[in-house]
Amino acid sequence: MCDEEKLDAIIVGGGLAGLAAAYVLAKAGKEVVLIERGSRCGNKNMTGGRIYVHSLLSLLGPELLAEAPFERAIVKEQLTMVSETGSMTIDYTDYSFKGIPQSYSVLRSVFDDWLAGKAEEAGAMIVTGIQVDKLIEKNGKIVGIVAVGEEMFANIIIAADGVNSFMAQQAGLRNDLTSCEVGVGVKEVIELPEEVVASRFGLQAGEGAARLFVGVTNGISGGGFLYTNKSSLSLGLVVNPQELSNQQKKLHTLMQDFKMHSAVYPLLEGGKTVEYAAHLVNELGFNGIPPKLYRDGLVVIGDAAGFVINIGSTIRGMDLAIWSGMAVAKAIFEAQTSAEVGPKYMNNIERDIIPTMKVYQGYPKLLKNPRMFMEYPKIANDMMHFMFAVDGSVPKKLPKAMFDIVKNNVGLRSLLSDGWKGVTSLCR
Repeated sequence: MCDEEKLDAIIVGGGLAGLAAAYVLAKAGKEVVLIERGSRCGNKNMTGGRIYVHSLLSLLGPELLAEAPFERAIVKEQLTMVSETGSMTIDYTDYSFKGIPQSYSVLRSVFDDWLAGKAEEAGAMIVTGIQVDKLIEKNGKIVGIVAVGEEMFANIIIAADGVNSFMAQQAGLRNDLTSCEVGVGVKEVIELPEEVVASRFGLQAGEGAARLFVGVTNGISGGGFLYTNKSSLSLGLVVNPQELSNQQKKLHTLMQDFKMHSAVYPLLEGGKTVEYAAHLVNELGFNGIPPKLYRDGLVVIGDAAGFVINIGSTIRGMDLAIWSGMAVAKAIFEAQTSAEVGPKYMNNIERDIIPTMKVYQGYPKLLKNPRMFMEYPKIANDMMHFMFAVDGSVPKKLPKAMFDIVKNNVGLRSLLSDGWKGVTSLCR
């Protein structure tokens, strides 16, 4: 393709951010090519498998949303705190969800492929199995890409190539990732009959559960997750890679220990692993967003832009990716020149994404406290043990017993220090 044969946009990366941008641009009649390195969109995506639908509703509308290949509507929220000898689960069911629930479990290989089909129906060209080798720059402006030796040119290049974005690095918008910026995640999809999934989690037809685990990472910063699909479970761990290395632990060993824990194995028993994948995960939230997300001719979106929120009880990335894809499409519609796209994109995300991320900017600091992942889950379980154990001895009075449990595990000074750090982190 010669320089004169410019496309309106080239999108690099076929995840939710890239697909959302491709869908919106193609619907408006823009000439768009999306390039995905995998054999198909969703083929190499690794995720916990939960999507909040508010952004999808804006993208697709209610009629098309009803066609989407969701797994289960998440109505049960569960948090399990694990120690060596027990586990305590907080189980919350929200009966207020009516019509469209706030989130669904999804299998990304299925869902992304479906959304790619909708983008193609709208007019986008999707090319898979191709790796982009480099950006083309002329006079300080990004004007195209090189893939398999061929040059392609466009008014705008959209970098949607994931957490370790080669495009953003080559454009000089971010440096190589460090171990403090990311977690390393591993996920398995475990097949189980649909009726077994429903029975084990107390679900009615179409209902789903999301469970997070604390205390399953051998003291390493991180946690476990489990999402119910129609006839499978998405189970995984996300941990800090530096702490994992310091303990000389293998991630697959940690995952196996997690699966075999007494609080976890009964949920998986009889299942068959049909998918296993590892992936880097943005961990810094707002503080991990690069200082600049665009250059003349190039814009960075989705995971490549650091749009992920982890507050322990809630992990969001897919909905933010979709918002960013729509934000860049809107910026392209509004801009008169390629140089205007980046600033207009920033205006859009400052309105739609950044305020929410700022609210949670202190959480990563809170979640770096190592006592969150061993001592405090143990305290919770020790307290439950005291509340329910009857062994014939004369028990301590409740206030004294609780005081001793805390003192024996973390000490009052550490407790007060952690409490103060937690308050200051959450109130930033």
